Amino acid sequence: MKQTLSIVVPAYNERRTLATVLSRVLSVDLGPIRKELIVVDDGSSDGTTDLVHTLEADWRNMMLARGVPGGLLEQAELKCIYFSRNRGKGAAIRAGFDAATGDYVLIQDADLEYDPREYPKLLAPILDGRADVVYGSRFAGETRRVLLFWHSVGNRFLTFLSNAFTDLNLTDMETCYKVFRAEVIKSLNLTSERFGIEPEITAKVARLRYRVYEVPITYSGRSYAEGKKIKAKDGLEALWCIVKYAFDSNYLKGQVVEETLSKMKALERFNRHLYETIRPFCKGRILEVGAGSGNITRFLLQSNDVTATDVEPGAVKLLAGLFSGWDGFAAHVWDVSKPAPTELSGQRFDTVVCLNVLEHVLEDQAALCNMRAALAPGGRLVLLVPAGPLLYSPLDKALGHHRRYTRSGLTALLEETGFKVERLFYFNMAGVLGWFVNGRVLGRDRLPVTQLGLYEHLAPVVLAMERRIRLPFGLSLVAIARGEK
Repeated sequence: MKQTLSIVVPAYNERRTLATVLSRVLSVDLGPIRKELIVVDDGSSDGTTDLVHTLEADWRNMMLARGVPGGLLEQAELKCIYFSRNRGKGAAIRAGFDAATGDYVLIQDADLEYDPREYPKLLAPILDGRADVVYGSRFAGETRRVLLFWHSVGNRFLTFLSNAFTDLNLTDMETCYKVFRAEVIKSLNLTSERFGIEPEITAKVARLRYRVYEVPITYSGRSYAEGKKIKAKDGLEALWCIVKYAFDSNYLKGQVVEETLSKMKALERFNRHLYETIRPFCKGRILEVGAGSGNITRFLLQSNDVTATDVEPGAVKLLAGLFSGWDGFAAHVWDVSKPAPTELSGQRFDTVVCLNVLEHVLEDQAALCNMRAALAPGGRLVLLVPAGPLLYSPLDKALGHHRRYTRSGLTALLEETGFKVERLFYFNMAGVLGWFVNGRVLGRDRLPVTQLGLYEHLAPVVLAMERRIRLPFGLSLVAIARGEK
């Protein structure tokens, strides 16, 4: 199945350049990748709207007349969106993102400052699995037009300030050329109407720990006499947005489960603490059940061969992209409530790691039996589940938790399914208070990112204490069990 690049072209009063830009975009040969052009007319008043209507009606013939090869036109389509009034670049870009149906999404300004012949270079880090997001940097060493010193100073200052809040080391945050895996950009809850869209995207991509690459691009900047629109007030807005979105907790749209998993992905210290807790029990070849976005997979791979599974094909695709270059790694789709698929059925593993998965499975007994069948003789299960039925709250319901477990109940369940429990202990005592207050007292179905961020900052002290004491209670239970012969 062919892949598609969605190219979002926000256009405000660009009648003189829009058709030229589109012809340049369509003339780029991307091999098997199709193009989906999405032109968003942002309430133009110079005739751009009429031009877009004309293009919509007869764009192929118009592009042929401009010398675009017919074969490339056959691999492209054009969509047009119209605003009745000028709403701003951010609003136009967001509308384009919503309309995009491709596998990848790229932003292309409707002026002549950026060269579409750079597309292969921009796409390369994503296509080879290294990146989720790529920025094209105007300041990273390629040919550029020498122009507008103070505009350049402003761009560099905004990039510096953005980096200070996001902990990225970008050289050009304000660049137009940004490319995304579609699922990345479509998951972000974007709200900016104007030029604040650039720092907003950057802040939210950074918060979710997506892999960001930069590639150098050529740049032919316009002067204000030639139609450049960004003004000093837009720079001030961007300045405010950098600060605003650094503390915004509403950065992801979609399902609560996906949002929470993405938030947990950002908790580097917590994830490392979890790995350090289970590491002594992870030996030999590992089967990871419900690997999600690879929060723990990346740690497991440091010492072991890992076969990662997930019920969601999208998650498996992401895992394959993240770790395809690692020897000893494989990824497969598996609904653990059902027998292992053909790719796994003939294999036996020394360790099965199942973290925060069993509570999502309606038939948890069947799932444990299937995990038991995947173990080699004497193999070990490393299991983490939510503890304490009294803590069950809207947080659990929104996450798709069918239950929380007691020590005795989990022990009995493991023994019934052919396991011998070697160790059973609580994990994450510090998280109990936050879960109880947010879920049981306040009735929330989402964990506030500010609280998670606070926990992450306190982690060095809190987690060090947890490692040194036997916890009397905790948000989770960890079971270490061997498959009985």
